[in-house]
Amino acid sequence: MTTIHLVTPITTRGLRNLDEIAHLAGPSLQFTHSLLDRGPPSIESLYDEAFAVPDTLVKVAEAECAGADAIVIDCMGDPGLKPARELVSIPVLGPAESSMHFAAMLGQKFSIVTILDAVRPMLGNLARLYGVHEKLASILVVDIPALELEERLGEVQQRLSERAVEAIERDGADVIVLGCTGFRDCATTIESYLKERGHSVPVIDPIIAAVCMAEAMVKAGLRQSKRTYPQPRPKPIVGFEIP
Repeated sequence: MTTIHLVTPITTRGLRNLDEIAHLAGPSLQFTHSLLDRGPPSIESLYDEAFAVPDTLVKVAEAECAGADAIVIDCMGDPGLKPARELVSIPVLGPAESSMHFAAMLGQKFSIVTILDAVRPMLGNLARLYGVHEKLASILVVDIPALELEERLGEVQQRLSERAVEAIERDGADVIVLGCTGFRDCATTIESYLKERGHSVPVIDPIIAAVCMAEAMVKAGLRQSKRTYPQPRPKPIVGFEIP
């Protein structure tokens, strides 16, 4: 049995429901989940991300100790991704890196549709870091905060769909990446909206992309290189107990 553990790097309960990825589970694959005990209620800036990283690393280490085979950090900012890869020996995946690389394979150009203007620099920097910036056509926003996405779902889906059309018709995008893991159950709706307007364009849900990539890595026996992500030398971290 392969276990993929999702660390949702915020303290707000209810924003992640494993039912959303239950269709990916099966006799040989299961999911577990944890939230932060200390950190921000949502991540909408580098400031928020900085406060999320310490307890994210604690949860990553706990998941490995509990027997997880791979870990997905459940945020489009990929907070703590690289230090987490140093900390543990099992694969650690980020939704931004996973979805951007999927998008780069599926089309010549891709656009990201995210929540707020404040997130755009973060995602643009990640595209550069991950080596896909030349394929990034644009980053558009729906201008709805992360903690309001669920209660405004209909409005969210409509705005996402409209921005996706803009990305295709104005910016030349061949693939759409949803720029927040809180855009739950939106990809299929947006794909249908695009098809009705003559656009046969894939829409990537970043959490599904990361989960599927994590399972593939486990099956292939792959994990991050310890030459790139060396194990940290043991030392006490004041205020934190890392398993």
